[in-house]
Amino acid sequence: MTIQIRADLHVHTTYSNDSFITPKELVFYAKKKGLNAVAVTDHDYWEGAVKIAKEVKDFLVIPGMEVSSSEGHIVALNIKKFIPQGLTAVETVEHIHNAGGVAIACHPYVYFKGCLRNAVCDVFDAIEVINARAFPFKSSVKKAMDAAEKFKLSQVAGTDAHYGPQIGFGYTIIDVEEATVEAVTKAIVAGHCQAHGQQVPIVLNVQQQIQRLKRMVKKTAAELS
Repeated sequence: MTIQIRADLHVHTTYSNDSFITPKELVFYAKKKGLNAVAVTDHDYWEGAVKIAKEVKDFLVIPGMEVSSSEGHIVALNIKKFIPQGLTAVETVEHIHNAGGVAIACHPYVYFKGCLRNAVCDVFDAIEVINARAFPFKSSVKKAMDAAEKFKLSQVAGTDAHYGPQIGFGYTIIDVEEATVEAVTKAIVAGHCQAHGQQVPIVLNVQQQIQRLKRMVKKTAAELS
C-alpha cells in the first residue's frame, strides 16, 4: 500500500538570515496548507535543519540545505554532512551524493536567485520545475520542465518560502511505502513524484518585504542607541 506525501521541498527558516519562519511557524503553516511533510533548506547551513528534524515529533521534516555553488543554487536533501559552497555544480552534486543525499537543481531559470541555467545536466537527481516565488513564473516553469525532459530528471516543486504564509504554494506529491525521509528521497530519485503549485500571491511577498524593512529599522535603531 502506498502513501502520498505532500511536501514543500524548499523552505527557509530563521537559520537563514533572510527568513522569518521559526520552527514552530514552519509546522503550523505547513499543516494549515494541507501538507504532511516539509524540507528545511537554509542557505549554506545544515545543522539547523537537522536540529528541527530531530525536535519535531508529529510532522515529517526533511533536513537539507540550499548550497551556493559557483554556478548557481542547488538544494541538497537528506545529506549526512555539510556541503561546502563555491564548488562547480558538478562538484557540488558529487559531494551531495557522497553525503548520501539527493541533488535538486532549484529555480534554474529565474532572475535574481543564483540560477544554474546552462549548468543543469544529467548528474542531478531532480529539477525544481515549480518554484512558487520564481520570476518570471510561467517561462521559468516551462524551461525547467523542458530541461527535466531533456535530461530525464524527476520533477519537483517548492515554494522557496521565507515568510510563513508563503509555505505550500509549491508542493510535490510523492508516492512512498512509508512516511520516512529515506523513503521520500528514494522515491524522488526514482521519479515517483509530481510537481504542483502556483505563484505566491504578490500580497504575501509585499508582507515579507515589510517585515524585512521593520527588521532593518529595528537593527539600525539598536545600533544607533
